[in-house]
Amino acid sequence: MLYKNFEEYNIKVTEEVKEKFESIIEDLGEDTKREGIIKTPERAAKAMQFLTQGYHQDPAEILKSAMFKEGYDDMVIVKDIELYSLCEHHMLPFFGKAHIAYIPDGYIVGLSKLPRIVDVFARRLQVQERLTHDILECINTTLKPKGVAVVIEASHMCMMMRGVQKQNSVTTTSGFRGQFEKIETRSEFLRLITADLG
Repeated sequence: MLYKNFEEYNIKVTEEVKEKFESIIEDLGEDTKREGIIKTPERAAKAMQFLTQGYHQDPAEILKSAMFKEGYDDMVIVKDIELYSLCEHHMLPFFGKAHIAYIPDGYIVGLSKLPRIVDVFARRLQVQERLTHDILECINTTLKPKGVAVVIEASHMCMMMRGVQKQNSVTTTSGFRGQFEKIETRSEFLRLITADLG
């Protein structure tokens, strides 16, 4: 179905998702007319739309909007980028930080765009492995640098709240392209993201 604008789409989807949440809450045995719960389906629907808004954003266009010609050709690192996502298996949160580096090849990108790319992909139902790959490939194919590296460290509520219930486990994933496939470049990147530069 076509909508006149994104706001109309949001209103329609919010109402549909709200009805589904209300049904789920009832099926779980809760009284949806209770004072503390009566607005929960609508709140949950709006929260879910916010947490999955990445489906309606184009990460490549975000990068292209702030690409600038520049002769700089050394490593650029943005580290400790906070991320929050939902695991696609249980729809429970996972959260942590991303570290991104690239080596320019004629173009640099506005530094704020790298965290925005993380947010676009994180605000979809995800697994950490694909999230790492999506960020890596978007930067690599759009910016076309000499190399790009992504490392993500995250804690998963599906492991902490349920299942094995291991509260202190952290999952690390990484991806490297171009010059970062060379051990010396990769080692420099890993050293810099773990160093206390303060």
